[in-house]
Amino acid sequence: MTEILIRNADLIVTMDDARQELAGADLLVRDGAIAQIGQGLTCSGEIHDAAGCVVTPGLVNTHHHLYQTLTRAVPGGQDALLFGWLRTLYPIWSRFGPDEMFISAQIGLAELALSGCTLSSDHLYLYPNGARLEDTIHAASELGLRFHPTRGAMSIGESDGGLPPDALVEVEQAIIEDMIRVVDAYHDPSEGAMCRVGLAPCSPFSVSRDLMREAALLARDKGVMLHTHLAENDEDIAYSEQQFGCRPGQYAEELGWTGSDVWHAHCVKLDGAEIDLFARSRTGVAHCPCSNCRLGSGIAPIRTMRDHGVPVGLGVDGSASNDSGNLVAEARQAMLLQRVANGADSMSAREALEIATRGGAEVLNRSDCGRLMPGKRADIAIWDVNGIESAGSWDPAALLLAGPTRVKHLFIEGRQIVRDGQITTIDLPKAIETQNRLARALVE
Repeated sequence: MTEILIRNADLIVTMDDARQELAGADLLVRDGAIAQIGQGLTCSGEIHDAAGCVVTPGLVNTHHHLYQTLTRAVPGGQDALLFGWLRTLYPIWSRFGPDEMFISAQIGLAELALSGCTLSSDHLYLYPNGARLEDTIHAASELGLRFHPTRGAMSIGESDGGLPPDALVEVEQAIIEDMIRVVDAYHDPSEGAMCRVGLAPCSPFSVSRDLMREAALLARDKGVMLHTHLAENDEDIAYSEQQFGCRPGQYAEELGWTGSDVWHAHCVKLDGAEIDLFARSRTGVAHCPCSNCRLGSGIAPIRTMRDHGVPVGLGVDGSASNDSGNLVAEARQAMLLQRVANGADSMSAREALEIATRGGAEVLNRSDCGRLMPGKRADIAIWDVNGIESAGSWDPAALLLAGPTRVKHLFIEGRQIVRDGQITTIDLPKAIETQNRLARALVE
């Protein structure tokens, strides 16, 4: 039996069912799960003093393209809209292989961890030069982050009217076979799982109707989740109406892509009928505010979605369209954009933090994560509020208004991944050196 005690926190923001905030409290971890929260707790193992700190659930990232950490700030894509941005980067990504996939995932996940993230999904939809999904799974396992990778795919290249170059698309039968392989090999459906696998054809403009339909059938047969991009910008809507004769929400519904086992990225341009559809079906949304700003896609109607009951989580999206992987900064951006669109009282700092924690866990169907309650997994972020960012703050729980953007300590399944702002599980300087070397090689 392994125990850890986090004691004397200035405040524990539980995100439990009652949304309790407990001052001067302790949190006891036993064998990777939260055993008790209260005052005056004792422990037979490690003790961590959290005086001067706010304790929250670990943040949850519901949409990312980790491989893109190797292509940040590429000059030709810095000022492009979505489709032009993709056309700039596809040729570069086609030169990736297993080493690039591994190191970019490791760097991207480490960046997320330093921003308080304990659970991240990833959408990997291209597999050039022998790259495979497990390149990213191994990276997450070494780092110690709870991981929800998705086996993405592209099957319609330029010669068939799609957006990606033909060199990056795959034969659909081979895609289905590899989806089966990775689910059987790596998906763990049990509570407390460190790795769950989803199926994720890239987008309606890069795969066929048949692949979308077959992936949905396969996911339900295997009991895994479905993920794709949807209604990201005006170009996306125009493509759907021209190619499919309907809006993206209708297209998704017709192909079996709605339900509590489905979450869509972006959804910036969902209309009222589509929001009602997602609410009725409990279809989730990964909101990516920084990427949506970076690509000029617009402000997603998150206030309306939440008011109607749509499950919403946060995503940093690809580092080539963000160009950062800081999840607590993403939560602040989500809050600010809803205020720009709907008024200063439209989203509080606490609600945005809830979206970043419990909300994301609910989108990924992880009721064991995203909240600090006895019996839930010990995924815990500890924020030092003695620093300059919080100086003068009257409300320590309002981290997104006046708080640090780098976590002090981070625990995942009770294991300390970040200690005093530093990654503990990998040699991060060496990984950064490797990443920079591989990035330079792509330019040459």
